[in-house]
Amino acid sequence: MSDLIDVLYIIAFTLFIYGLMGLTGPRTAVRGNLIAAAGMAIAVVATLLTPGTSNWSLIALGIGLGTVLGVPSAQRVKMTAMPQMVALFNGVGGGTVALVAWVEFRDTHAYASEAAYVAIASLFGAVVGSVSFWGSLIAFGKLQEILPGRPISLGRGQQPLNIVLFLASVACATAIGTGADSELLIIGVLLFAAVLGVMVVLPIGGADMPVVISLLNAFTGLSAAAAGLALDNIAMIVAGMIVGASGSILTNLMAKAMNRSIPSIIAGGFGGGAAAGGPGTGPVDQTVRRTSAADAAIQMAYASQVVIVPGYGMAVAQAQHAVREMAKHLEERGIEVKHAIHPVAGRMPGHMNVLLAEADVPYEQLKEMDDINGEFSRTEVALVIGANDVTNPAARSNPGSPIYGMPILNVDEAHSIIVLKRSMSPGFAGIDNELYYDPKTTMLFGDAKTSVAEITEELKAL
Repeated sequence: MSDLIDVLYIIAFTLFIYGLMGLTGPRTAVRGNLIAAAGMAIAVVATLLTPGTSNWSLIALGIGLGTVLGVPSAQRVKMTAMPQMVALFNGVGGGTVALVAWVEFRDTHAYASEAAYVAIASLFGAVVGSVSFWGSLIAFGKLQEILPGRPISLGRGQQPLNIVLFLASVACATAIGTGADSELLIIGVLLFAAVLGVMVVLPIGGADMPVVISLLNAFTGLSAAAAGLALDNIAMIVAGMIVGASGSILTNLMAKAMNRSIPSIIAGGFGGGAAAGGPGTGPVDQTVRRTSAADAAIQMAYASQVVIVPGYGMAVAQAQHAVREMAKHLEERGIEVKHAIHPVAGRMPGHMNVLLAEADVPYEQLKEMDDINGEFSRTEVALVIGANDVTNPAARSNPGSPIYGMPILNVDEAHSIIVLKRSMSPGFAGIDNELYYDPKTTMLFGDAKTSVAEITEELKAL
């Protein structure tokens, strides 16, 4: 039986890695997901075959509940709500590790006869897993707008409090590691870490939330790997290391895309919900210029190149199919159409790529920021669809702006700019976009899907 389990684990790990390789490209991503899922199913079977595994009815109940709750949720969730879904699922993983650590503490009588590394790994999993679970719940609440998206901070006392909570959790863990066996100590570990997770995420604003979710995802992976070490479960070690490593790499890439450091994000910063103004109002004595679908169609119909800049607004309106339809009509007129993709457009890396691929937009038309920025100066029309912060010139020109230094799409260099937007509400960073007051910019207010469809109808009539 032992040899069979080892073989199953090796097959599972191979499928994990092969599936992960498939996730690197849009054409192979679905297949990669299915391969990785098959690997996880094999790993679960191998774990259930492990001698000593008991409580089959309880395990079956857990799998049943997870399936009943998880599958419908994943099927119904909108693409715009995917970040909070990721946060929620990630948090459940961290919470599971924390509970497993608690059970391990009880089963081993406070690690009385266990090797030192078992206690260290288990307690590490308890701290990090609890932080990840509660932090992820707060992230979910903010993105789901159950909690205010703006930073909620205690001011100067925030960081000292976080340090005290961390030290209190470590102190309880250290007491257990040195022989104390009171169950109150493991409860203290989980409780202090839980409050720490809440207090770390509450001061973080909406603009930084995708990075935080990715970071918490990495934490969950590390805690799972540590729990696997404590339980001598190879599947948890390998899967946890893969999740931890991929989450760490993604977090670093996202932080760089926003010109932010991970410590500065954890310490809290920009983001949140500044008061939204109505159409035509700005922070200074500036006004915006409105346009119509007919005027927008005329501008694009006589251009040689149009660059579409998709953002969260397109995702909310589910306008990707309408955008594809409009692009087809432009291409039939001999107009070159490209889509400019910012690394953090929407709420997750790859968010726009997935949406546009869903609408069968040719992948070669999707241009990453570094590839498209040099082309805006020779672009007649840039059509911005709800991409707010990633097109704000203040990131380049205003040292006082909270997003100063963040790499952006150089939309303001285009000859003409049309912005599709519901209102003048700010983006995740909670600041006004200087692009909207540029003399070259005109605003077409309304639902993005409706506006794009109207432009398409006008194109047909030309």
